[in-house]
Amino acid sequence: MKVITANANGIRAAARKGFFEWLAKEQADVVCIQETKAQVDQLSDPIFHPEGYHCYYYDAEKKGYSGVALYCKKKPNKVIKGLGWDPADSEGRYIQADFDGVSVISMYLPSGSSSEAVQIKKDGFLENIMEHFKALRRKRREYIICADWNICHKEIDLKNWKPNQKNSGFLPHERAWLDTLYNEVGYVDAFREINQEPEQYTWWSNRGQAWAKNVGWRIDYHVITPGLVDKIQSASIYKEERFSDHAPFIMEYDIEY
Repeated sequence: MKVITANANGIRAAARKGFFEWLAKEQADVVCIQETKAQVDQLSDPIFHPEGYHCYYYDAEKKGYSGVALYCKKKPNKVIKGLGWDPADSEGRYIQADFDGVSVISMYLPSGSSSEAVQIKKDGFLENIMEHFKALRRKRREYIICADWNICHKEIDLKNWKPNQKNSGFLPHERAWLDTLYNEVGYVDAFREINQEPEQYTWWSNRGQAWAKNVGWRIDYHVITPGLVDKIQSASIYKEERFSDHAPFIMEYDIEY
């Protein structure tokens, strides 16, 4: 099973930059997209419904904001949109495809960088979603959670970690939240299972020369249940072309589904 996660920062903008031409060559089994920034009725063009895929969108109530999507080669047994609480649902931040024995989730966690108020909102979201992740662990199935997590876990995960310790995305309590997710709830950062190298980033600020100098952050993860660890085959970050301020992150698993 080849699974791609990509924050498009506007799926229509990504389309203009060649995202769908690249995607057709990749032949992924499941594609998870975050930050579509479009309403479903704005995506009637066939390009947004790639041939060979069952396509599912979950948009935000606010136009041009947030939104997630899943493209699946195999038709899922079930698709779940939303979590039953706001802002997860009103902002279109969660969609899940259930297959035989495994589920793939596309999720977009809030950013808290613009103000103290939005950071408080982000913290509330983290508190609520943690309960959901605990509930998933009690189910008899495996999960691949693909998301723009908007949090770097460790110093190795961003270039300028020292000055960013007071900034959203690398705050001590956010990093501790990921500690809990991994160490207590039992999920696994799939990428770090097979790649311990520094300077492996998935997002670069548009300010300055961040992209050119590789001054980035690793905030796009596949987070998996422990039963999938020995199924990991490969992980790669695609940087040959730029479709948004994030790079697509690709993982392959030895999974029959």
